[in-house]
Amino acid sequence: MAKPFKVSISDKVIKDIQNKIIKYPWHEMPIDGGWEYGTNLNYMKEIADYWVNKFDWKKHEDQINKFSNFTTNISDIDIHFIHERGSGSKPIPLLIMHGWPGSIIEFLHIIEKLAHPERFGGKEEDGFDVIVPSLPGFGFSGAPKKPIGPRKIANIFNTLMTKNLGYKNYIAQGGDWGATISNWIGYDYPKTCKALHINCLTMRHPDGPKTKEEEDWQIRFDKDQIKQDGYRTQQATKPQTLSYGMMDSPIGVAAWIIEKFYFWSDLKNDNIESVYSKDILIANIMVYLVTRTFNTASWIYFGRREEGGRFFPNDFKKIEIPTAVALFPAEMSEWPPRSYVDRLFNIKRWTKISKGGHFAAMEQPELLINDIVEFARSLR
Repeated sequence: MAKPFKVSISDKVIKDIQNKIIKYPWHEMPIDGGWEYGTNLNYMKEIADYWVNKFDWKKHEDQINKFSNFTTNISDIDIHFIHERGSGSKPIPLLIMHGWPGSIIEFLHIIEKLAHPERFGGKEEDGFDVIVPSLPGFGFSGAPKKPIGPRKIANIFNTLMTKNLGYKNYIAQGGDWGATISNWIGYDYPKTCKALHINCLTMRHPDGPKTKEEEDWQIRFDKDQIKQDGYRTQQATKPQTLSYGMMDSPIGVAAWIIEKFYFWSDLKNDNIESVYSKDILIANIMVYLVTRTFNTASWIYFGRREEGGRFFPNDFKKIEIPTAVALFPAEMSEWPPRSYVDRLFNIKRWTKISKGGHFAAMEQPELLINDIVEFARSLR
């Protein structure tokens, strides 16, 4: 069912990307605009110089290939995934899912720690079988013939875990789209998904806010998202138009993605490199470029709109499988009050994390790992 897979990008592809960066026609930007108008010009020039002269894609390729990679066909889509079998006699299957503008790069430095905790001072019996797929249309996975949304992807990933990999049950974990897909897995497949661990919430209850606190949150959330909604609206309505410009511009893709890492993260002194190295930022961007998937990765927004947007169905019944919530303080999608989330999930763990933002696995890997491990102990 699953075929071994190895990432191997030709030198020609890498060189072509570098040449486009070198030839990029830098243009006028507002003087002293900082990041107010979007991705900072000076920082983009700094990134471009590093990208061409110091960045080594092959190092990151080796990090991916260090793990067992596979592809398997589900719903006529070749799904790529990493499968690291865990230590101990009963490792729990753990499906970890990225979002946009992320990739499997987010998880490369936590996979081994989750699968083999004893190598890092932990307990062998806390080990997981770690499954990290590339979302359909993203990175090393194939693309659907037309946009699909997170509910359809939940079906694909439940099939991956149960039919293709043969697990009777598993835990689903994610932030961003990974959290949304986890929500749908918990809603549609509670017999096979034994628990959820999420560090973001995008889904909404069909009944809306009930209390004054919840109504205040909704007003605050809507106001806060006004400056965030540009990319989301474009990708949910006319992704094809955007892709014409992006497919031939590494700098364009980098600026579009880096903006999100800057504004959605828990930075010190507004410095993006207080959290991320240039290497990891570029490696994540390169996944979109070397696979030519910027276009198809944006389709999930269009797909969600077609599926009905953020809301669960009108006949929604509470997701009863055990759910853990990890609240990172700089999460760009502000969490509703606990009362609202309680109407969606059977919450067994509610953890306010001390630091970190939207890209939890990259920003604060140890804090995320610890929360997943503690939650799983209650399920074993």
